[in-house]
Amino acid sequence: MPGCVTQPSDADTHGRAEDVFRQAFTRGNRQMAARVEHQDEAQKVCSEYRNQPSNDVAQEIEKSQMATIRYPASGKLMGDWRAGEKIAQDGYGMRFTDPDTKRPNGGNCYACHQLSPQELSFGTIGPSLLGFGRQRGAGDATQRYAYGKIYNPQAFSACSNMPRFGHNGILTEQQITHLVALLLDPESPVNR
Repeated sequence: MPGCVTQPSDADTHGRAEDVFRQAFTRGNRQMAARVEHQDEAQKVCSEYRNQPSNDVAQEIEKSQMATIRYPASGKLMGDWRAGEKIAQDGYGMRFTDPDTKRPNGGNCYACHQLSPQELSFGTIGPSLLGFGRQRGAGDATQRYAYGKIYNPQAFSACSNMPRFGHNGILTEQQITHLVALLLDPESPVNR
């Protein structure tokens, strides 16, 4: 019939979307592109379940991801909250257009969390962390939890939207200890 338009198949649409996605990384951060193109097992399962796995599958993910957490050999889990604040404010390395892989990455924590009452702009996809240390204390168990949650949040909440900062090599162990200090130190803006 003349003038009819053929609707592309879902496979065609998906293929075109994948091509656009890959092309977006040609000038940027190839390490980030590799993580997206070659998902690890946990991420594949989360994608398969559209981030809503059954309880049994979620427990399997959490168990497997808990085994990936690497705590610092020194045993020191709290660094300098001032360095943590800088990391929390810095989004470098999380965008596909950040090509300098030698520059330290930031955590861009304010994109998802409120950390300071003075902060005018913060995201709300994650919970507010105001008073985190004041409410929970800064004991060994809380330090271990905070470090692990930043290192690999899927160990605590399967298919979490939070980046797996340590697991994916986005942040170093030292950077994570600085973020733990930001969350727990009574002098940090989080707890004042």
